[in-house]
Amino acid sequence: MKQIWIITNKELKGYFDSLMAYILIVVFLGLSGFFTWLYGNNDVFYINRATMQPFFGIAYWTLFIFIPALTMKQLAEEFKTGTIELLLTKPVSDWQVVTGKFLATFFLIAITLALTLPYYISIANIGPIDHGSVLTGYLGLLLMSAAYISLGIFASSITSNQIVAFLLALIIGIFFQILFGIISRAFPGMPGDVLSYLDMQYHYQSIIRGVIDSKNIIYFATIIIGGLMASELSLVKRNIN
Repeated sequence: MKQIWIITNKELKGYFDSLMAYILIVVFLGLSGFFTWLYGNNDVFYINRATMQPFFGIAYWTLFIFIPALTMKQLAEEFKTGTIELLLTKPVSDWQVVTGKFLATFFLIAITLALTLPYYISIANIGPIDHGSVLTGYLGLLLMSAAYISLGIFASSITSNQIVAFLLALIIGIFFQILFGIISRAFPGMPGDVLSYLDMQYHYQSIIRGVIDSKNIIYFATIIIGGLMASELSLVKRNIN
């Protein structure tokens, strides 16, 4: 665990040593605040109800774009600069490297979401709010973010080009974000049910409505662990070659 935390701390500090973390936080807060309070048919004042649902809706799509931008350099940059070989000569395993990088990005997202708590406090002062749905909404965002981070790290593990890693993570994400749900409607019976189950929006929407179902937790856990294991295997394959 010590090696994982060392890598996590190094990577998280790296985000804040560059402009990446600050850009993410400022742009995310700006976009989410704008669409939550001021714009569209779902902002708080338009629907005239104390709810965080407008925020959870826009945050879901914003993070979907931002996370590939954060993960694209995690391993691709190490391959390009050759520092991955130096890192792996130290007493750390491939799994510890992957997990450390995953946790660093996850903590950055968690910090960013924590900075939106004033939205919650402000809306709660406007009128009665369902505190349980707010809690599950943040849980849904964290689970969704963790899933996309693991997929993004996998995309970064199979190329040394950051742009390719970004596009690959985005394409993989589009299947979970949009395409599985659309394709499932064309297939009746079990194939349709399987494709529908792969649709991330279905599980996310279920959680932010306040429903904590084991199948939703299993779904996100499977993607997270699967993405990290695939990243580890990719590193092992590179080391063998």
